[in-house]
Amino acid sequence: MKISVVIRTKNQEHELEFLLKNLKTRYDDDIDEIIVLDNLSSDNSEKITLQYGAKFISIKNFSYGGSANIAAQSASHDIVVLFSAHSYPVSHDFFKLIKTAFIENKNLAGVRCLHNPNDYQNFINGISAKEDPNKSGLVFAGSAFNKKVWLKHPFNEDVPTFEDKEWTLRVLKEGYDIELVPAIFCYDKKRTKAQTYFRFKNDLKGNYQIWGISPTWKGVFWGLLKGVFNLFFHFSLDAYYLFKRFFRRVIFLINKPTKL
Repeated sequence: MKISVVIRTKNQEHELEFLLKNLKTRYDDDIDEIIVLDNLSSDNSEKITLQYGAKFISIKNFSYGGSANIAAQSASHDIVVLFSAHSYPVSHDFFKLIKTAFIENKNLAGVRCLHNPNDYQNFINGISAKEDPNKSGLVFAGSAFNKKVWLKHPFNEDVPTFEDKEWTLRVLKEGYDIELVPAIFCYDKKRTKAQTYFRFKNDLKGNYQIWGISPTWKGVFWGLLKGVFNLFFHFSLDAYYLFKRFFRRVIFLINKPTKL
């Protein structure tokens, strides 16, 4: 079985270059194809992609499910590893572990790699995707799926986010397997306030569509009060230590210690 790596990106030239350099430097023998799906970037993403010998595809109307379908359509091989530009593999055997999992389990629809404490705890405790589809199911910043399964069950383009979790639930219901594998990757995303709000808005809708989780009126107003309290509390705490550092510097300048 061969591996296609597909990277979703938008205006992340520095993150994209690091990911491509990482893939070419450490994993070139493990990867058979690299494709970059770019959502109309205005930076040097295309130039960087071509410098590293990867295929560049521009997509105009981005959606999470839609871009995942384009990733699957564009991939030439059965194992498709999907990254965001701000994620990258770390463990030396990252792709070998993925390939081994698919070879050993012919019923495997996808594998989730490890990038946070929840992943690792579920892996060590043997908590399967069937038991916890959210924390043991796919996450498309560093997961792999079987293109042959995708051909029968394409990704849902109508969900605002969590296209990976929605697909996980669907293929598990069809009798396929999703496994955690100890292939380590890093998720290094720093969002602006606007990006964080955009993600929150989509997650709010996605959580209800997929998990049936909805805020209550009590929770909404309690969340507002708690947020305002935390805002003033952290502001006061930051101000307190700001002045403590200021006076500590003043005292230091007045009474400098003897140099060693």
